[in-house]
Amino acid sequence: MSTVKRSSVTLKDVDQHKFVKEFAKFLKKSGKLKVPEWVDLVKNGKHKELAPYDRDWYYVRCSALLRHIYIRSPVGVGAVTKIFGGRKRNGVCPSHYCRSSGSVARKALQSLEDLKLIERVGDEGRKITSHGRRDVDRIAAQVKRKKKEKMLDLGLTAAGSGTVVLPTVASA
Repeated sequence: MSTVKRSSVTLKDVDQHKFVKEFAKFLKKSGKLKVPEWVDLVKNGKHKELAPYDRDWYYVRCSALLRHIYIRSPVGVGAVTKIFGGRKRNGVCPSHYCRSSGSVARKALQSLEDLKLIERVGDEGRKITSHGRRDVDRIAAQVKRKKKEKMLDLGLTAAGSGTVVLPTVASA
């Protein structure tokens, strides 16, 4: 039985951090994502002391959320608050886990729904649409292409198994 080599690139083929950054840029550049007015004033949860420093944090949150829904679907607001929760420091008392803001999670999901990237699935939560999957895979392919171009610019060549072969320097 012969194996068929896929030429398409999916989200699972690229670095997650680079993908989230690139998709956040895509969301900001498109200008279609509806950003609430209060994003510059709000904390991301009661476990945080300050609001986010990054002005584009809402785009990053939406792209990270879309990535999570792509991998584990369906996802509801409660699951999102668990994902983005963290450690609440209680001074001299022991720290405890605390969920993130439900309003931020709900608005991020609603913003992605307005773009038709995700859709509701009854009471189960939200899942990615075919349009959303296409956009995610397209941005993932761009990320992979940029990585390949960067490797070629550095003079590195990739062997067949994905390992990097450093160029040898001829000694005199």
